[in-house]
Amino acid sequence: MERESASEYAMNDLQVRYPIVIALVGLVLFSCTPEKKSVEELIPIDDAIVAKGQQLFDQNCATCHGFEQDGIGPHLGGLTRIVSVDWLRGFINNPTEMIDGGDERAQAVFARYQSYMPAFNYLGEEGIDAIIAYMHQFEAPELSTITRGDSIPDPIPEPIPLSDLIAKLELVAQVPPSSEEMPRTRIAKLDFEPNSGSLYIADLRGKMYEVSAGKTIPYLDMEALMPRFIHKPGLATGFGSFAFHPEFAENGLLYTTHTEGPGSAESDFDYADSIKVTLQWVVLEWKTADPAGRPFYGKSRELFRIDMVTGIHGMQEITFNPLAKPGDEDYGLLYIGIGDGGSVGAGYEFIPYGPGQAWGSIFRIDPQGSNSKNGNYGIPASNPFVGQSGKVEEIYAHGFRNPHRLTWTKKGQKLATNIGQGKVESIYMLQPGEDYGWPIREGIWVIDSKVAINQVFSPPSDDATWGFTYPVAMYDHDEGNAISGGFEYWGDLVPKLEGKYLFGDIVRGRLFYIETGNLSFGATVPIYEWRVMYDGVVTSLEELSGSKRVDLRLGRDADGELYIFTKPDGKLYRIVGTA
Repeated sequence: MERESASEYAMNDLQVRYPIVIALVGLVLFSCTPEKKSVEELIPIDDAIVAKGQQLFDQNCATCHGFEQDGIGPHLGGLTRIVSVDWLRGFINNPTEMIDGGDERAQAVFARYQSYMPAFNYLGEEGIDAIIAYMHQFEAPELSTITRGDSIPDPIPEPIPLSDLIAKLELVAQVPPSSEEMPRTRIAKLDFEPNSGSLYIADLRGKMYEVSAGKTIPYLDMEALMPRFIHKPGLATGFGSFAFHPEFAENGLLYTTHTEGPGSAESDFDYADSIKVTLQWVVLEWKTADPAGRPFYGKSRELFRIDMVTGIHGMQEITFNPLAKPGDEDYGLLYIGIGDGGSVGAGYEFIPYGPGQAWGSIFRIDPQGSNSKNGNYGIPASNPFVGQSGKVEEIYAHGFRNPHRLTWTKKGQKLATNIGQGKVESIYMLQPGEDYGWPIREGIWVIDSKVAINQVFSPPSDDATWGFTYPVAMYDHDEGNAISGGFEYWGDLVPKLEGKYLFGDIVRGRLFYIETGNLSFGATVPIYEWRVMYDGVVTSLEELSGSKRVDLRLGRDADGELYIFTKPDGKLYRIVGTA
């Protein structure tokens, strides 16, 4: 097929029959101008520039893009033969400017993915040209390898209804910028110390702050304490999460997760050495002799580390059951959400498949125990796969792409939000030993990870025999791109939030809720949208943050009150009432 006829085919057929594919980064919809100069004419391509381009691509692009099929972002195979170098330079430099400026190609990409790619202007023209030179080494894949005609383009056609709930926001604090690059902060986790109720927030770039009296007070600096700490590449690498032990005031124990470079130390969970390791996630236990001390000072010991194929879908959540009391079976047990590490998108769908692998699962461990393989932590006897040959005994539940947040309702129901691939975002009710489907299912739909990872397909007639557990709530990518963690409201300030589990969409900043009184295992409940008011004006988080990519997160304090915070501006808000 000639290039021009491929473009015509994409425009006249793929858009109609296969709307999920806008082929070749969605840009093949527009045939290239015959007079445009080739990459070779504009960029001096040699081994050195290609090697530099590969390094920069791996650091900045590989978590979202490949060359064979679409991932979080569109595939890039053959792109340099379709669009001009000037266009590529401009888009990589500042995609938001081109999209909002009305560029047709840029808007076609945005129409498909509904997400703004970060600007990479800080790489400079030399760095951007090196990436383009590396991209130029890859031809376009065959159309048959990136699409299937039986996909379901709109798995949830009904829109999420807008409720009359409008929550009043109060600005609590602004976290200091951690970079000159956007987003200015990468704040991702808000939690509290259970005895004092002190509130803390962590930035993925390495710093953790106490939030007190409208100020952010430096508490722990992961970058300073851990020499091998890294926060690139990836959308969510760095200082991933933290959790204070329920008895922190007495024992001074704090738990954290962070990323280090490949081979920083021997991994406890690895895969075939022929598969690339981009980084390692590490779980640490810290002990301080002075729990009231500021900043934190203590010694760390490693519980375990795990290799990851790419820089995405790592270890974003560690937490203790806030309802467990001394003497309860769950008291003092640490839950750890472990994503697939981007392995499925990279072509290694077997890595997170089943309870024989650590990836794509939620661990439950006893950090004070010692019966693990490495002797650094304990495995509770009640874990579902204990004593089963070939199974990972740390696993509590499995089958997740990216278990982003884990929380409890007042009734003791465990809820996990799972960030989806190309179509569906989900909330699951956890029960021990259950399989939540990834990488065979996304929501209730079938995934074909070899051909069309961003498409979904009808389940087979014998679907019930597969034994998957399906979401209690879900929305598709007409509504958002990546589900945030959420919380059931446990506070007193806002009675109208009672009985609601509030969450949102990370990318677009839309806010949703479900009624927890309607939740039951295996049944799906409706989702409703809610809005916010600030300074007496009903507004959106996009407007408040001043960014098209909102990067929304939610948190809850010791009193059960809810907070909203956004990465681009580093602002932390508390919900204080309803309009």
